[in-house]
Amino acid sequence: MDFIAKPFGMLLMWLYEVTANYGIAVILFALIVKLILMPFQMKSKKSMMRTSLLQERMKEIEKKHGANKQKYNEEVQKLYQEEGISPMSGCIWSLIPFPILIALYQAIRYPLTTMMGVAKDLLAEGGAIAAKLTETGFVSTMNQAYIQIEQSQWITRHWEAFEGLSDKLQQLDYSFLGLDLGMQPKLAVLWDAETYGAWGPERIAIAALLLIPVLAAVLTWLQSKVSSAKPKVADGEEDPTAKTMGTMNIVMPLITLYFAYIMPAALGVYWIAGSVFAIVQDLFLNKVYGKKIEAEFAAKNAERIKKKAEIDAKRAEAEKRRAENAPAEKNTNTSKKKSSRAEREQQREKAQEYERKKAGEEPAYEPSRVGDRKYARGRAYDPDRYTKSAEEAVPAEETEELLPEVAEVVTEEVEEPVEETVEEEILEEEEACDEEEETEAE
Repeated sequence: MDFIAKPFGMLLMWLYEVTANYGIAVILFALIVKLILMPFQMKSKKSMMRTSLLQERMKEIEKKHGANKQKYNEEVQKLYQEEGISPMSGCIWSLIPFPILIALYQAIRYPLTTMMGVAKDLLAEGGAIAAKLTETGFVSTMNQAYIQIEQSQWITRHWEAFEGLSDKLQQLDYSFLGLDLGMQPKLAVLWDAETYGAWGPERIAIAALLLIPVLAAVLTWLQSKVSSAKPKVADGEEDPTAKTMGTMNIVMPLITLYFAYIMPAALGVYWIAGSVFAIVQDLFLNKVYGKKIEAEFAAKNAERIKKKAEIDAKRAEAEKRRAENAPAEKNTNTSKKKSSRAEREQQREKAQEYERKKAGEEPAYEPSRVGDRKYARGRAYDPDRYTKSAEEAVPAEETEELLPEVAEVVTEEVEEPVEETVEEEILEEEEACDEEEETEAE
């Protein structure tokens, strides 16, 4: 993480040089980070608020396609695309602060190499700064992970001995409001008098560090509550996603409490400042975007309801016409592709008819045509298919070979029911055509 930590460490060091106060430098660092991320978080906030207002329509989709998970997911994705919403955008932007927090942790943990830019060789065994630390009697009492914090504090207290060993080396005072932000909060300070001595200003200052993790956790919880406060859905019910946020509102403060306790107090101050700035930002964005997005969705819902009412009215009119056996109105709501195809077909037929008239030919007989409907009776319709005699159906050579008795029986069996069969088939064809005409009209 050095390639990320070093720029942040240099920024933190510059803020310390300007303010001459480590705590104020950390707070200003948190403010700068919040301002840099604000455009992305504004986009994330808008996406989250828009998503919360889609709950009513998602309920309709679930009611309609709840049993078919694939269809349900397709419809939800289609809804997101129509509204221009990316459901993952809110999660992506919320993850950005974590690399920044890690980089800040590196800068606080290694103030000499990351913030000041001191060469590591000088701190390694045999280096000038390492030798001077041993010479002046430095002994580490903190966790080895934070040894550079203790070294920088020792160098600041014995500056005359270390001055000039490196042009990068600077004095660094971790005190803020009487607290040492380079230390870790310790519960043992409440009862371990042997280590921390009698209750006095120094021990009280160490014990006060325990308030930083608690305050950071409380403000993290408050930030989660303000951030998850979303507009109500159209039917007046609260957004159901708020229930799932309840777990996060408990887990995140506990995580903050734990890490702020095991790390230097400066990280806790950063958490506190970041939470305060986030709360102010969310209150502002809720006020700016809340009414605007609600009005936008109300207009869209009104338009959607109007279209649905029009469709229902047309459906009711079609049902009424069907009940009265009235001819349905021609459906003008056709696609451009279908309309252009029909237009090309009409032009082709007119051209063919013109060519036939020009050549003096009679128009071709089309038994399947009914008016403008070219294949109303089917492409293979043949009006004479039931009037063929048995002699036409059977080849002449085979008929001559048949015995007279058998031929007579066959002729009687074929010819007798022909008239009745033809009438029945014609009636069936007419009924089928009527049903097809009604279907197309609908």
